[in-house]
Amino acid sequence: MNMGELVRIVEEGDVVYNNPIVLEGLPDVGLVGTIAASYAVEKMGYKEIGYIESDLFPPVMVIHKGKLKSPFRIYGDENVVVVLSEVAIPPNAIYPLTEALADWFKSINAKLVISITGLPAKDRMDIEKPEVFAVGNNEDAMKTLKAKQVDLLEEGFIAGTYAIMQRECSKKDLSAIALLAQCYPVYPDPGAAASAIESLEKFLELGIDVAELNERAEEIKLKARDLMRQTVLSAPEMQKEVEQDIPFMYQ
Repeated sequence: MNMGELVRIVEEGDVVYNNPIVLEGLPDVGLVGTIAASYAVEKMGYKEIGYIESDLFPPVMVIHKGKLKSPFRIYGDENVVVVLSEVAIPPNAIYPLTEALADWFKSINAKLVISITGLPAKDRMDIEKPEVFAVGNNEDAMKTLKAKQVDLLEEGFIAGTYAIMQRECSKKDLSAIALLAQCYPVYPDPGAAASAIESLEKFLELGIDVAELNERAEEIKLKARDLMRQTVLSAPEMQKEVEQDIPFMYQ
């Protein structure tokens, strides 16, 4: 069985996509992507246009305003698509999930895939405004980053869902970038998410004001603590796999 077949993307409604930019905010360090993606959906009023299901995912449904929903949801319109999750991604689901998503992004003729995630910073307490660095998966993506004057991550390695997403998009000849904001490794970081959204504005120009995100930082931290706990619990298993593949010079 093709790994992507383990994960099913269910579209709802009849959106006619116009070479959309895809924003992917799945749980990772600092929950930067999840917080940023959720805030973008809220501020832009994007409608739910689909969801993702798989037997590999936890047997969990969420309830919002009395309605039962999948925790893995897709929002957007003809120009912007947002993928987010309210539960941690199990390590064994990462490869099938990223393959299925990359296949779907290709099918809707996505212009660019942007993953938002965190870059753990040991001195985060001393950083007033987190910096954002970027990684591109091909020449077109790198040209876009240079044109938008986004700082590149010059040395290091990336791991987890967004790292595999870059690779899967390369296989499908899709341009993809990852925006990495300096963050707390094991605490939800709305401040890092605000920096990531400001960087995202260079690509989407949606006019999203992050003032409210910064004002609601403590409330968001409380709401996100359970998801952060799930993500941290799933991380050691993933970390073991990653450590085996870390280039010697970075160990």
